[in-house]
Amino acid sequence: MNRTATVPGNPSCCAEHENGSMSQALQEQFSSNIYYDRTFDRDAAKILPGEYYFTAKDMLIVTVLGSCVAACIRDRVSGVGGMNHFMLPESGGDANSPISASMRYGTYAMEILINDLLKAGARRENLEAKVFGGGNVLSGFLAINIGERNAQFVRRYLQTENIKIVAEDLNDVHPRKVYFFPRNGKVFVRKLNKLNNNTLVNRDQDYAHRLQKSPVGGEVELFS
Repeated sequence: MNRTATVPGNPSCCAEHENGSMSQALQEQFSSNIYYDRTFDRDAAKILPGEYYFTAKDMLIVTVLGSCVAACIRDRVSGVGGMNHFMLPESGGDANSPISASMRYGTYAMEILINDLLKAGARRENLEAKVFGGGNVLSGFLAINIGERNAQFVRRYLQTENIKIVAEDLNDVHPRKVYFFPRNGKVFVRKLNKLNNNTLVNRDQDYAHRLQKSPVGGEVELFS
């Protein structure tokens, strides 16, 4: 399955080489971490920051969010659905540049997920969304609240695309673990103890640092 984009190496390289690099990176951004979840008795796909997954099967999609945001989008009639996981709203660069074409940025993460759902048979008029994350787990870091920016972005993007948000759990200070069942649209959200999740905070901090230094171009059930 061909997905993503990457930074072209040599500006003088031929178009064929550039297209090949983009296809390889797209492949990397489509999660390949598939496992059997014994709790929910079905196959599951785990997505990390900068990744996404979609399916027409009766599967589970799982991710853990700190300041990042995940959009769970599905066709409410056919059950085709998927989830993305992004850190920043946008790259601030040329939207047509491969440098901007990365799942780490919300603009691209939303576009690629929606487009793939439509290619898989979803109908735009049937799309609905549930959005999660944007926790202020990096308070004071980089002098901005990345989580708040992400939450504002995903609401605005979906409103512009006329995709109704039927449920959300955004902002606050807690990391979250999200379980999404595209076939029936159900979502479970587990709020995590912020103080006991240094690994998650460190991951988000490291990820945000790397983005700065080398940018590349309705019902929710809560349980503890």
